[in-house]
Amino acid sequence: MQRLDIDYDAMLCSGHAACPGCLDALSVRHALAALGPNTVAVVPPSCMAIIAGPQPYSSLRIPVYQCSLESSAAAASGLRRALDAQGKRDTQVAVFAGDGGTYDIGFQCLSSAAERNEDFIYFCLDNEGYMNTGAQKSSSTPHFARTGSTPAGKSSRKKNLTEIMAAHEVPYAATACAGYLGDLVRKVEKAKAIRGTRIITLLIPCLDGWGLPDDGGLQAARYAVESGVFPLYEVEDGTRYTLNQPGRTRSVSEYLSLQRRYGHLGPEQIATLQAEVDAGWARLIERVGSGH
Repeated sequence: MQRLDIDYDAMLCSGHAACPGCLDALSVRHALAALGPNTVAVVPPSCMAIIAGPQPYSSLRIPVYQCSLESSAAAASGLRRALDAQGKRDTQVAVFAGDGGTYDIGFQCLSSAAERNEDFIYFCLDNEGYMNTGAQKSSSTPHFARTGSTPAGKSSRKKNLTEIMAAHEVPYAATACAGYLGDLVRKVEKAKAIRGTRIITLLIPCLDGWGLPDDGGLQAARYAVESGVFPLYEVEDGTRYTLNQPGRTRSVSEYLSLQRRYGHLGPEQIATLQAEVDAGWARLIERVGSGH
């Protein structure tokens, strides 16, 4: 791996409440480093809310507003307008929300803000389930994954949030993960220089919810990218697609084999998942090639 040197004062303090090895903390640490100290954060109920700490305490060295689960985008919109009224247009407003508060409960609010092109950066910390309350399934949970509410495996496929946000024609929508920190930091820096609604979905392998060892998060994140399960790409203004990885170097089965939540799958189901990933990859390549 290429060494990543970032010169910054840490804005996520040690001693926070993340699980050992949690990629939530690693991802947010680097996102905040790229954003800089002139940032305010909106954090709904989620794993990140636990990591940030109960108000008035915080593990973040920037102002944090903990809102209700469904209102992250509305809270960010209000903070942005209040800061603009004070002449603080250079202050970044950043949301750090989980997939439950983004794909599901907060989606109506996010879609409305995107339609208005509200000026904030939205980070979806996507661990593919309601991991803070017992690892129940969300609409981000992948097909066949076993969760607390789908013990036999989820019967429906994962919602494609990035494509949905691209359909809103927001200025910037992208995927990233801590397995490729250089790409993650570059995308945050790029989003920071843009005005309007920007959303970056960060894949966060959940050690307990996915059934990974304490040191297994980064490997799972890299395998997700390398198998095409979670491709790294960005969409500008809903039309300009850029792929940020050279291709796929692993089979989907290699990615699945790392995780206990897929331990019940047979060859037929694994083949189905491989076919779904192949079809999604082909659609993405077509959009990248056509510029749409």
